[in-house]
Amino acid sequence: RVKLSVFLRGFDAEIAGQIVGHMERHGTRMIRDTTPQKFEKTEDGKIKVEFKNTMFGNKFKEEFDTVVLAVGRNAVTEGLDLSAAGVEFNPKNGKIPCVDEQTNVSHIYAVGDVLDTRQELTPVAIKAGVRLAHRLFGKDGKPKMKMNYDLVPTTVFTPLEYGCVGMSEELAKETYGEENIESYLSYFKPLEWTTNHAAHENGTMHREDNACFAKVIVNTADSERVVGLHYLGPNAGEVTQGYAVAMKMNMTKQDLDDTVGIHPTVSEQFTTMTITRSSGEDPQSKGC
Repeated sequence: RVKLSVFLRGFDAEIAGQIVGHMERHGTRMIRDTTPQKFEKTEDGKIKVEFKNTMFGNKFKEEFDTVVLAVGRNAVTEGLDLSAAGVEFNPKNGKIPCVDEQTNVSHIYAVGDVLDTRQELTPVAIKAGVRLAHRLFGKDGKPKMKMNYDLVPTTVFTPLEYGCVGMSEELAKETYGEENIESYLSYFKPLEWTTNHAAHENGTMHREDNACFAKVIVNTADSERVVGLHYLGPNAGEVTQGYAVAMKMNMTKQDLDDTVGIHPTVSEQFTTMTITRSSGEDPQSKGC
């Protein structure tokens, strides 16, 4: 059971909505516009939660077997006495603004989730740390590489997994202008799903037709350069990782069209997409 404000804030809104819809159809109840106010342990070991509706102000209570709080992360820098060292930090979140991991104090560096406006991802921290260490101490003659925080691929391991590289459609329009952005769309059903005909009690198939989704966002003013690639379906991390390399190499939609897909795979969808949002055509698949 989930309290929802903005689902997957910062990610592509269209796909976030599809994830919510999929979870609801498959049994997850979303309690919207509501915040928990109080938790009480009942005599029978359950947890009674008092909620407040943020729109109307009314309160109500429900009991649950388990309550999990997704409270986010804290930079935990308040005990470091950064001011004494002259290090500037964001007072709102305790994070440190840096350029190439270097703080405003030239001999003090920071790596990982403590950096302001950087991705809170372990592989990002590892690569940034390795490159920083090599720049400072490396003597092997290899180039001193800086961390590139653009086009970092990521996957959200929701029940229907979501992988993406680059911009959301909203950010792409804000960055390049709505008139310069086009999205190629494709709904589909993985071939292996066709062997599962089980359904929930509400009649929803466990493996629905056209539940999976692929979206390629291009900048039409720049040879249809791909600025965002999004995938919703099984094994999202495996699918997305390779396309991150291609986007680092400035992939265009034509590069995808020129690539021969491996049949029958879900990743093949990205090599055969022809329907655009502006066309108004139905992007749902009619067969495998």
